[in-house]
Amino acid sequence: MPPTLASLVHHSALKLVVLAGEDRLDTPVRWAHVSELADPVPWMDGGELLLITAMKIDAADPEAMRPYVRRLVRAGVVGLGFAVGVNYDEVPRALVEAAAEEGLPLLEVPRKTPFIAISKAVSAAMAADQYRAVTAGFEAQRELTRAALGPEGPAALLARLAAHLDGWAALYDTSGAVVAAAPDWAARRAARLTRDVERLRERPAPATAVVGSDPAEEGADRVELQSLGSGRRARGVLAVGTAAPLGTVERYAVQSAIALLTLTTERSRTLQDAEARLGAAVLRMLLAGEPDHARAVAGDLYGSLLDAPFRVLVAEAAMEDREQDEDAPDPLGVLADAVDTAAGRAAEAVLVVPDGERLVVLASDGGAAVAACAEHARAIEERRGTKARPRDRSAAAPDDDLVVGLSAPVGTVAAASAFRQAEQALSVARRRGRVLVEHEEVAAGSVLPLLADDAVRAFADGMLRALREHDATGRGDLVASLRAWLSRHGQWDAAAADLGVHRHTLRYRMRRVEEILGRSLDDPDVRMELWLALKATTPQAGE
Repeated sequence: MPPTLASLVHHSALKLVVLAGEDRLDTPVRWAHVSELADPVPWMDGGELLLITAMKIDAADPEAMRPYVRRLVRAGVVGLGFAVGVNYDEVPRALVEAAAEEGLPLLEVPRKTPFIAISKAVSAAMAADQYRAVTAGFEAQRELTRAALGPEGPAALLARLAAHLDGWAALYDTSGAVVAAAPDWAARRAARLTRDVERLRERPAPATAVVGSDPAEEGADRVELQSLGSGRRARGVLAVGTAAPLGTVERYAVQSAIALLTLTTERSRTLQDAEARLGAAVLRMLLAGEPDHARAVAGDLYGSLLDAPFRVLVAEAAMEDREQDEDAPDPLGVLADAVDTAAGRAAEAVLVVPDGERLVVLASDGGAAVAACAEHARAIEERRGTKARPRDRSAAAPDDDLVVGLSAPVGTVAAASAFRQAEQALSVARRRGRVLVEHEEVAAGSVLPLLADDAVRAFADGMLRALREHDATGRGDLVASLRAWLSRHGQWDAAAADLGVHRHTLRYRMRRVEEILGRSLDDPDVRMELWLALKATTPQAGE
């Protein structure tokens, strides 16, 4: 405990006598300061015990003492020591009454007690308090270190930290989810801080924030959030909740916990990097058609993933916006964290491999990682409030950069095929303005949406240009006639009826189509190309 007025009064060598403010002797003393100025307030910092002999003030004048004492109280002076036997044989009644009115503790200092003795006593008590705090801090650090190195790891560390703080503690992962909390009831309290944790994680590490509860709420507390990790991007967040601001000892304990948890996360990161390199090797072997070699390299780490059907996920994100804003979140990194976290909680293997500006993931079919990816994509689209990404990229949010393709479930021998499926689905997602497209969705749907491509439209326009130019002269409706004939699979009567013309007129028009295009409509490839060209272009007026 820091020195207080009570501890100074009880100091046997000082022999101080309390004349006023007896009920405020438990106030901590930050320093003992001597000043004979009539107005020492400009030189006060708050928390001082002011020592005077009244050389320059009239301590016996009530009109002078009341404003003098009032100024001291407003400046944060916690006590006034008056030396008797120097200028006054006893403490003047006017000063005693003024101190009593303002509730300022007034101490009589005997002639034989020099002011320096009081200053030394305060300094010694402060040094002893700091020593106790440092000693307690080192003891807390040792306890937290033993807990962190134990089998329960971070969970045990949080339990010891909460006990030291007489409060609660919680650890959040990179996705902002609560990993562990102590005591057990604190998990519910920590879960309510998810948005505050997400805001903190968006700031470069290290970052801190203080969150206060509603004072009217039962069990209101003060919460400090501290990001973890040595890089620019936080690897986690520590939250501590206490009834009051942290003291010196508690601060030592929190800083020790931050250091230990940071070391733990960085060590985990190193292991993850090694696993990523191994995973990249496994992926290369699978895509090269060497499943046996891939299984041998995967070992126990990824072996369970290769023993059951898995899916291949390919994701990419536009880089130009983040190159301009280095603090903008990396969509691929956020997705990788979500997939890793979900797989870790479900105790399932997942292979996450960065590939340039892409991310390749192998995850168990029907597992938590695939579900997390789908949920992440749905959350992005819900935040945008639309199922399609805006074509104007300047108006897009950072999450709009993410595009994901997901393959069908396969085994190891079909890994290369699954990778191509994921790339095809990715291409479709990009054209459709979707966040995620599954290969089954592409395979089960119509091929026509795949024609929504500038190159396809250019081909179609070129193929039909001569027919459109002919129709523009008013000499016939060749494009509309071709559309009707192809839609009726070459049935002359049915197509002519749709157009409201005689079948001989329709035959004449189809011969003109062949003459203008220089291609035979008896060729099935020609009919297919013409039909797709008609579907890929917007019908013109009159068609």
